[in-house]
Amino acid sequence: MKRVSSDRSRRRPHGSALAAGVLATLGDAIAAHRDGQLDAAEALYGKVLQRQSGQPDALHFLGVLCHQRNRSEEGIRLIRMALRATPQHADAHNNLGNIHKECGQLAEAEACYRRALGHQPRHHDALSNLALVLEAQGRVDDAGEIYARFLAQEPQLGHAHYLMGMFRRRHINQIEDVEDAVRCFTRASQLDPRNLRARDALGVSLYMLGRSGEAIEVYRDWMAREPDNPVPRHMLAACGGEAAPARAEDAYVRQVFDGFAASFDEMLLKNLNYRAPQVLVGALADRLGAPQAMLDVLDAGCGTGLCGPLIGPHAQRLVGVDLSGGMLEKARQRGGYDELVEAELAGWLRASPPVWDVVLSADTLIYFGDLVPVLSAAHHALRPGGWLAFTLEVLDGEGDRLELSASGRYRHTRGCVERVLSAAGFPDPSISADSLRKELGRPVAGWVVLAQKPAANGN
Repeated sequence: MKRVSSDRSRRRPHGSALAAGVLATLGDAIAAHRDGQLDAAEALYGKVLQRQSGQPDALHFLGVLCHQRNRSEEGIRLIRMALRATPQHADAHNNLGNIHKECGQLAEAEACYRRALGHQPRHHDALSNLALVLEAQGRVDDAGEIYARFLAQEPQLGHAHYLMGMFRRRHINQIEDVEDAVRCFTRASQLDPRNLRARDALGVSLYMLGRSGEAIEVYRDWMAREPDNPVPRHMLAACGGEAAPARAEDAYVRQVFDGFAASFDEMLLKNLNYRAPQVLVGALADRLGAPQAMLDVLDAGCGTGLCGPLIGPHAQRLVGVDLSGGMLEKARQRGGYDELVEAELAGWLRASPPVWDVVLSADTLIYFGDLVPVLSAAHHALRPGGWLAFTLEVLDGEGDRLELSASGRYRHTRGCVERVLSAAGFPDPSISADSLRKELGRPVAGWVVLAQKPAANGN
């Protein structure tokens, strides 16, 4: 390293100048990271570590970034290095736990959250994360104790009441559990009027208790506060307060799923026993035969990419389309897709040439009431002989009917499904019933639908 000057008075502050420069670069890295500029952030973290090897904050946040880029083992290694320098850093223990949790390493995640709480007993994220991993391990009573501990510590925190309400709703043994959840959501909304999830959960829970008038008032009050918000407008229709639209509007879908993106997989897989991708791809695989990686496959409404690893062995090309940029980012992190596109599904299918051997849609068409436009678009996008596979929610009873349920999702009778498939050009579909998830402690019945576009020769 070249010496600039031999003047001792100028050399002495060099260490503090270096430290100031490192902190400035670290601040720039964190800001870029926070803004989603991951390439820039990674380069800046690297500069910090070149200038100050072992800088714990740079190691910690670079570890988080590596996990975001699907390099989880590297992320774990970096955060462990940071913790060797700062073993009492509760945030780093919590983030290390998050990586383990998202990798399915629940025991390791639990240990990390407990270490975070050992150093900072009132760490909100570590408390709620610990409860979630205990639930995911089937230790419901232990999880309930942690949620109760969080609520006792923070009785004026709306989020603590919201989490307890959701826990009550996920583990319903009697009607009083839903009533307890309503009380929690009511208090959460009072303490934090910005907690939109609490308002939504309150409305749904009231409707499920048969208190539809109160549910309607919740959504009307919400609309009065936020007249441009699409969520209360849609949910008001779901509760019968307004006429149901032909499908959920784009703004509603985008806002709901962007908000759920970070916790979507955890909520569905760990808490709601979500199995629509496995059931749907399993049924389709029986028609496709042994995987040969020869098909052009469209994952229509791909979400976080849960179908990707299941259908991937059949695909020479796998493309995902979704309206939510937040969900697509999670799918990008999961990997396996050749392309991910942010677009409204029906319009994108209509614009696509007929190049797909498979159009697969797990729990996306439940946000469409009138299915004919989107199914006709799928028919257009498929090659002759191509397969359409999708799930819907079951509306019991005879006849050709559909309804927008209090969950905000549409349900269809078998007769309705048969009619719309015929109208879209799909003869002789296979429609079978299966349980696709749990909600309010009960299985949600779904239709698993397979339909083939007729071959060019009509066979």
